[in-house]
Amino acid sequence: MYWEKDIETMDRGKLEALQLSRLKETLEKAGKSPYYTKVFKDCGLDVHQINTLEDVEKLPLTTKDDLREQWPYGFLACGKEDLVRMHSSSGTTGRAIVVFHTKNDIDQWTNLLARSMYMTGMRKSDVFQNLMTYGLFTGGLGFHYGAEKLGALVIPASAGNSKRQIQLMIDFDTTYIHIIPSYALHLTSVFEEMKVDPRKDTKIKGAFVGAEPHSEKMRLIIEDFYGFKAYNSYGLSEMCGPGVAFECPCQNGLHVWEDNFIMEIIDPVSLRRVPDGEEGELVMTTLLREGMPIIRYRTRDLTRIIPGPCECGRTHRRIERIKGRSDDMIIIKGVNIFPIQIERKLMGIPGVGTNYLIILEREDFNDTMIVKVEVQKEFFLGNLKQLENLRRRIVEELKSDILITPKVDLVGPDSLDKSEGKAVRVKDNRKD
Repeated sequence: MYWEKDIETMDRGKLEALQLSRLKETLEKAGKSPYYTKVFKDCGLDVHQINTLEDVEKLPLTTKDDLREQWPYGFLACGKEDLVRMHSSSGTTGRAIVVFHTKNDIDQWTNLLARSMYMTGMRKSDVFQNLMTYGLFTGGLGFHYGAEKLGALVIPASAGNSKRQIQLMIDFDTTYIHIIPSYALHLTSVFEEMKVDPRKDTKIKGAFVGAEPHSEKMRLIIEDFYGFKAYNSYGLSEMCGPGVAFECPCQNGLHVWEDNFIMEIIDPVSLRRVPDGEEGELVMTTLLREGMPIIRYRTRDLTRIIPGPCECGRTHRRIERIKGRSDDMIIIKGVNIFPIQIERKLMGIPGVGTNYLIILEREDFNDTMIVKVEVQKEFFLGNLKQLENLRRRIVEELKSDILITPKVDLVGPDSLDKSEGKAVRVKDNRKD
């Protein structure tokens, strides 16, 4: 049940003492980097005055812009000769950021993934198929190394080539997969096209899903079609990649591995810490990173700490699934909307397919929202009255939740563009 029982079930007092000890060591390491040397000096910070976990709030926040502006080596806390790997973000919202790892950093990250997968039930006897992109993106290699450390047979299938993916699952008796949720939904149509029943024709018993926000309804649709448990995974390149937090078999929140990270939830406006149970922005501090320690990183991910112990017995606190990001929030007609809100509604309406696209337009200073929704094959072949009733229901369901009336266009199955990476859910055509 436990990969490292002593750590996973550690008494809270001992765990927090371990965090404080590792925080002090991390601050000493971070102070060797050009960036933190300057920041600590500018704010008059003496790291030796950080003596409690509450003192973390005295430390400066770090942002993605800080990482971009220090391209490429401004956060480096060791010699380049000590580095063994670099990963990078996609850079879709500006210059990419880079994260460097020493061998020990890779080993620690690998262990977190092994711990996470073992927690869900994966064992040495399993066959693990990795359907994530390899390369600068952390998802593919992170899970690959973790599964190998656990001892499983790894199939590095990478993303795309859907029919080949399914054939690999059949031929090699794949038992666990790592997959983006939107791609898992896309594969359902490929299974049907190939006349393959994943429940009967494969031996898959579990999936690790992550890399993009997804609703509980989307997870339930995936589990219902495939007949396995889909475990939510959370991570970000700035911390290490996947494995920062993971669901246990209870599937009631994600355990943040607090022996490796300090987490805070702050109000994204006031930047003050909020009480456990209250929603806010997740802020993370690395505790074992050598090459590039990061202090109080603003993830922009919105969630909350789930109060109380978990039935699984692990003492590491849990966060709720990510609601969205404070920087991908849609503001239209004065209303704040997250794409995940729209997804939750859509996935609960019979007849709706697995893909959608939100388009924002501006005409004569008036913002409008168009939601293109794929319709299931049997509905799309139905009569026009049935389709119109479905369209009206979608409009009303969305209006009741997001408080504005969107225009809804129904489109045929598999007609919207699909990506092998993170799904593109919003297309903003507005001009400032």
